[in-house]
Amino acid sequence: MSNTSTKRHMPVGFIYFFGALGGLLFGYDTGVISGAMLFIGHELNIKNGSFQYGFITASVLLGAILGAAIIGPMSDKYGRRKLLLTSAIIFFIGAMGSAFSPEYISLVSFRVVLGVAVGGASSLIPTYLAELAPTDKRGGIGSLFQLMVMTGILFAYIGNEWLSPDGLFNLSESIGWRWMLGLAAVPAALLYLGGLFLPESPRFLVKRGEETEALAVLNQFSDNEKLAKEELEDIKVQAAIPSGGFHELFGPMARPVLIMALGLAIFQQVMGCNTVLYYAPTIFISAGFSTHFALESHIIIGIFNVIVTAIAVSIMDKIDRKKMLIGGAIGMGVCLFLMSGAMILLHAGDGNLGSWICVIALTLYIAFFSATWGPVMWVMIGEAFPLNIRGLGNSFGACIKWFANFVVSETFTPLLVAFTPAGVANPEGQGIARLFIIYGILCFVAIWFVIKKTIETRNRSLESIEAALRSQSHAKGNTEVGEP
Repeated sequence: MSNTSTKRHMPVGFIYFFGALGGLLFGYDTGVISGAMLFIGHELNIKNGSFQYGFITASVLLGAILGAAIIGPMSDKYGRRKLLLTSAIIFFIGAMGSAFSPEYISLVSFRVVLGVAVGGASSLIPTYLAELAPTDKRGGIGSLFQLMVMTGILFAYIGNEWLSPDGLFNLSESIGWRWMLGLAAVPAALLYLGGLFLPESPRFLVKRGEETEALAVLNQFSDNEKLAKEELEDIKVQAAIPSGGFHELFGPMARPVLIMALGLAIFQQVMGCNTVLYYAPTIFISAGFSTHFALESHIIIGIFNVIVTAIAVSIMDKIDRKKMLIGGAIGMGVCLFLMSGAMILLHAGDGNLGSWICVIALTLYIAFFSATWGPVMWVMIGEAFPLNIRGLGNSFGACIKWFANFVVSETFTPLLVAFTPAGVANPEGQGIARLFIIYGILCFVAIWFVIKKTIETRNRSLESIEAALRSQSHAKGNTEVGEP
């Protein structure tokens, strides 16, 4: 009996939890740096606003592009589970290395290592969860990744508060930031230990010729043995197609989902999600609130994020993916316009009304994002690509997402400076208002994209989505290398 078969009796909830746990590390490592940087700069003598200061944060994003490019495609060859374990090891090394870094170069280097794991997890976990989950539960299960990301961000915010010099443990500046970064090693170790008991994806097992093991895994996640056998037969048809490469990824058959994946990844970022999440304290301060209120609000926003994402998980398989994206984009766009209007009210002198409109609009914006574009983008990318290029396709989509994240994050401050008028009251608030108008317009451009360029994937098996793509390609007179 193979090692895989011994895992089929593990509780399904256990498998989903540890399968998605990499998302918690993803969220923690991207969120913790906002608090740690308050003290890293002092100890390493790095000035706020300098290239070095910004690159400590950006290094994770660059590493994420590299990790998504490498780990995702490798999962098509070596399996989802092995690469998940590999990511856990990389997470652990990156976290411990960052915590013990004596100077700037080593810190940036280990942050890049962390980024490799973050990028690998973002391309690997949605695929793994999509391939394990039953069709009628795939949306909710796939959304667990985003729920873990938001939980990780919340833990980072809480950790930043508790481990700061004025926090719960009263740690010194030189020690507190090292604990902030190093604590990520704990869930990394848990991910590795839990990953030892996870089953391999049934799709990968079939490709490797282990059909008995694949059926055992399918039966574990299905209440109907007959349906599991039917699904196995469908998987065998798709698995018979040789693994593809960039020729198939950019070919006519996969082009519709490639365009969809790239568009969703880019629009998720250019609608301003990360700038609002990362710069929420700055936005609150610009709206007239105290620094203490702004920092405390970060934790409240983190809690709110987790709650809303959990709600999204529960409804993901009850509402069409496209409807969720369209509704979310409308809500996000309106909220961005309201925030811009609030900043203008502040400039006009109506500070109290403008401040509270800004707070409410920002909170609602985050709710719309966390319930729709946050989880839905990862779910749709994870389930849309054909089996023979699924790892490569998800990797490519994740690379584009991280590149777009890097571009939006790095251009926020220069654009804010460019849009900030001189000689007016609250100039930074006016700059934010103008910038958010642009993000708001892009929300409505995203609606057009969703309507015209995406396919509905809810309540469709992975094999039926692929079969429809191949049928559509043949109808247009196209053929793909390796098709049966």
